[in-house]
Amino acid sequence: MSLSIRHQLPGTVTAVTPGEAMATVKVRLDGGQELTAAITLEAVKELGLAEGSTVRALVKSTEISLATGSVDGLSIRNRIPGTVTDIATGGAMASVKVSVDGGHLTSAITKDAVTDLDLRTGTAVIALIKSTEVSLATV
Repeated sequence: MSLSIRHQLPGTVTAVTPGEAMATVKVRLDGGQELTAAITLEAVKELGLAEGSTVRALVKSTEISLATGSVDGLSIRNRIPGTVTDIATGGAMASVKVSVDGGHLTSAITKDAVTDLDLRTGTAVIALIKSTEVSLATV
């Protein structure tokens, strides 16, 4: 199966915390970062997820926000530090490539956000991803 989702990050499940209908699944990415996915309990069971399971974390580039400084008082669980390596802008939107340990991420943000954040090649950023926007696939 081919997917249009750009980010298919390999990792290993380190913890599964079930709730009544949803579960949080912690994944250590191959680059060493910790990622949390909030998925349905039914999906956890169907995928057979448990500590040690090999998975791919799937994240659309439109679900990756960028910050240029310390991020406090924010509910977003996934915060991956990196450095801007390329910016391609169009009329309204931009594609920002970010180098992170073990690979890269691409964030689709507005051209205005690139300007407001003064993003350039070499800018240190934090990629922010809500746990509800991370899907998991078994490999």
